[in-house]
Amino acid sequence: MLQVNKPTSEINRHFVEADGSPAQVLMSYLELVRRQFPTIVAIVSACVILGLLYLFTAAPQFTSNATMVIDTRKVQLFQQQSMLSDLSIDSATVETQVEILKSENISLAVIRDLHLIDDPEFTGRGSGLLGSVIDIMSNLLSRREPPSEFESIRKALERFEKNRTIKRLGMTYVMGIGFTSNQPQKAAKIANAIADAYIVDQLEAKYQATRRASVWLQDRIKELRTQASAAQRAVVDFKTANNIVDTGGRLMNEQQLAEVNSQLILAHAATAEAKARLDRMNDILKQEIPDANVADALKNDTIVKLRGQYVDMASKESIWSMKYGSDHLAAVNLRRQMAEIKKNVQDELRRIQESYKSDYDIAVTRQESIKSSLNNVVSESQLTNQAQVQLRELESNAQSYQAMYDNFLQRYMESVQQQSFPITEARVISAASTPLTKSAPKTLMVLLVSILAGLILGVGAATAREFRDRAFRTTGQVQDLLGASCIGILPVIRSGQLVDGSKSAKDKGASQPELLRYVVVHPLSRFTEAVRSVKVAVDLNSRENPVIAVTSTLPNEGKSTLSTNLAQLVAHSGARVVLVDADLRNPSLSRAVTPGAQVGLLDVVMQKARLEDALIIDPETRLAVLPAGITSGLLHSNEILASKGMHDVVALLRERFDYVFIDMPPMAPVVDVRVSSSFVDSYVFVIEWGKTKMDVVKHNLHNSPEIHSKLLGVVLNKADTRLLARYESYHGRYYYQKYYARYGYAD
Repeated sequence: MLQVNKPTSEINRHFVEADGSPAQVLMSYLELVRRQFPTIVAIVSACVILGLLYLFTAAPQFTSNATMVIDTRKVQLFQQQSMLSDLSIDSATVETQVEILKSENISLAVIRDLHLIDDPEFTGRGSGLLGSVIDIMSNLLSRREPPSEFESIRKALERFEKNRTIKRLGMTYVMGIGFTSNQPQKAAKIANAIADAYIVDQLEAKYQATRRASVWLQDRIKELRTQASAAQRAVVDFKTANNIVDTGGRLMNEQQLAEVNSQLILAHAATAEAKARLDRMNDILKQEIPDANVADALKNDTIVKLRGQYVDMASKESIWSMKYGSDHLAAVNLRRQMAEIKKNVQDELRRIQESYKSDYDIAVTRQESIKSSLNNVVSESQLTNQAQVQLRELESNAQSYQAMYDNFLQRYMESVQQQSFPITEARVISAASTPLTKSAPKTLMVLLVSILAGLILGVGAATAREFRDRAFRTTGQVQDLLGASCIGILPVIRSGQLVDGSKSAKDKGASQPELLRYVVVHPLSRFTEAVRSVKVAVDLNSRENPVIAVTSTLPNEGKSTLSTNLAQLVAHSGARVVLVDADLRNPSLSRAVTPGAQVGLLDVVMQKARLEDALIIDPETRLAVLPAGITSGLLHSNEILASKGMHDVVALLRERFDYVFIDMPPMAPVVDVRVSSSFVDSYVFVIEWGKTKMDVVKHNLHNSPEIHSKLLGVVLNKADTRLLARYESYHGRYYYQKYYARYGYAD
């Protein structure tokens, strides 16, 4: 026997490390698409067919567009106050005009002008083949009275607003008007009619507003004319009664008071100026010799000349004193001359001071005289203050009435002019024209949407099927969920692959003798190659003379077929092999292989017969078969399998044969398999591909740890090789067929 000691975890360690990587995640999504590719293609095809059906049944729609602009500069022709100015239009104004265009008044005006309530497009069920069918069915099912005119108008209005589009073009003052119809000429006609109806509505609104304003202005102008005349007469009468003389728009006492007040202000300024000069002169007299700035400010030639002489003598005196001493005769003469000059300067300054003092006295006298005159004028004006207050009030009223009268008269003239020359702020800058191509349905867009919707629905359905598919289909699922190796995937054998190919062969399924000898009849088939992989796993992982039990979770998963073909394959290679039918509750293997056997395992265990008498030898493969025997009415099969006699029989078989294969009952219905762990070396677990649920298998193996610990591996049976290639490409039919095609044996 072959022995392998290297653990599987070490072999697969590098592959496990790759799990969870972005490439692995991407591959998992690609695998999902590959597995569910027919479903995705079917859904995409259905969506495309629906899209084509829609394109075939839907009536073509044509859209025509017109554009209008709001320009208030048109109405400035008769507005003198803003003849050349640009009036700003804010976004709210444009949006308001858009809403006016969408109003029912405009829509109803177009419907009435074009008689759209008589158009089937606006009052019928719809256009196109689908709309015609709906209209016919509705007429057949409903037998009510014809709709009233109001109902027809409302229905036409609803259809009209559905097909109409009004929008502002960006941030401009331009509005777009669009209409969609099943006739291109009708679409252009209605779009232009909407623009015309809007302009007419604006003209009518302006005309009604100006007409109402003109009537009101006429009455108001009459009242203001009377009031203005009365106010002016009251002003004239009051002036006459109070001897008030108006000169140049002002009263005489007011003019005199203003003049005297101005003179007093000038006198105050002159007095202050004279006082400032006198004070400054007094400060200068306190100095012996004024400095250069003061001398220049006084603008007196004598002082400037004397000061210059004084400075020269002072310089000479300083030089002589430093050279000959301060007591030198020349220095003394110089100081005497300097004192004389200083005295002359002081005399000149006192003369200027007297002149400034005289000017100051004159300014004070003049100021007092003007104050006296002002007091007299104020006394006189106080006598007429009350009359002046009343006069100003009367004049204010007269001016207000006159201004209101002039303003209303101007507005009245403008309204009269606008009535005779109506104009709106909106104008059509691009009239709607007949469209040359349909706007809906867009063939390319419908097909793209159909394909995209089909892809989304297909991927969604594929993902849902993947999540709902809880059956075993791949070796990875077996390894991840059960912690066991998948040692083989057996393809499903259809009736056409059997020798006779009859319908009865298909109906019999696993009990058909030809199916139980398939590895002998078809030695180079895909099924036989998968059974060989199971045999290799048995050789690599078992000891000498192994006892191998084959079981499953549920009945009809193919455990008997596998155990028989595996035993046939090993026996055909020349080894001594025995096949034991231990399914005492339902010995289907015995009924199929040894239908006439009267002695079997049950008799040998109970020592009612010898082992040699119970064994049946296949003449072609030399396979020894130990049938179950007559098991009808057997109640405690698990007790028999756990008995000492069963252990003795297995030990005897181990001594006489190289391989002992036992066909065990399924685990879910009975507990017989669990009691066999004491004499079985390894278990081969059969799972029906794509049918047996994962949670059922996990539950049974979890509750049978003694079976799981001796589990040699799992065999996925009845796999559809065409579908299997979508889940695991390396298990598909293509590679096997390509390799064996030249021999003519590939299935």
